[in-house]
Amino acid sequence: MANLNRELMLRKLEKADHLPSLAAVVAPLLQYLRQPIDSLQVNEVTRLISQDESLTAQCLHLANSPLFGLRGTVQTVRGAVLNLGMRRMHEIATSCCLLNLTPKDCPMDPTVLWEHALGVALASRYFAQSVGFPDPDKAYLAGLLHDFGVIMSLWAAPKEFAQAFNKAVSSHVPLIETEEEILGISHPEIGRMLGERWHMPADLIQVIAFHHDVEKATEHRALVALISLVDLLCRMSAVGYGYPEDRQVEFGVEPAFQLLLAECPELKQLDWERFTFEMETYLVEVQRLVSLVYRRS
Repeated sequence: MANLNRELMLRKLEKADHLPSLAAVVAPLLQYLRQPIDSLQVNEVTRLISQDESLTAQCLHLANSPLFGLRGTVQTVRGAVLNLGMRRMHEIATSCCLLNLTPKDCPMDPTVLWEHALGVALASRYFAQSVGFPDPDKAYLAGLLHDFGVIMSLWAAPKEFAQAFNKAVSSHVPLIETEEEILGISHPEIGRMLGERWHMPADLIQVIAFHHDVEKATEHRALVALISLVDLLCRMSAVGYGYPEDRQVEFGVEPAFQLLLAECPELKQLDWERFTFEMETYLVEVQRLVSLVYRRS
């Protein structure tokens, strides 16, 4: 049955060659922010952001979050742009776009999906800085996109994905287990297939494909391991898929931890127990922030 379902899923995915177009406001903003930072104008970025209520709210929430180490209260979009900088604006615009990619009849609460994505992104940057990973901003982007395959499953086969998701919820098991059982294919494999088809960067494809099985990663292994650990930590905390997973985790023996230890020597000096406690405290603020950003009620 799994093989039959896999063939059905592959046929559905062949038709999933596009996603909804980006919001009319966000697309021009992203296009503008791709220019060299030196050529960007604060007034133009402020004007583009101010045209979208959701984007404006996100900017103000993020600008006032202690996660970014800022002081004082930011009350205007211009103040947010000045405080966060152009690079952060690109990240915020990207996350706003992603929120609009879930189908209207989504079988799971889309805010849960994006809370997890943004939570992993923010926590990955924090973790990257703590262990001396050379590109914390890349860690942020990889964390934001690591579950790209879930988005495609929602569009290609919403009913079948709903069955897998509901069984994961009722059984308290990782989503990947019920995907393989019911769909015959998991979101990492789906994400890898479409990421390659759409010519995504190689490092992002590796993260999307192997964040649940880091030992299969052939390159960019430190980034894959970092995202894998943070994804697991978020799922074990309050920034998962909205349900608890019944499993015991000892991070020190996780394959991702051992791989990252080999790639980032600074991890050897990290007080893991203290860091885990600090990360849990950090994730409380992450959950508060992403709830503000994504929940409308």
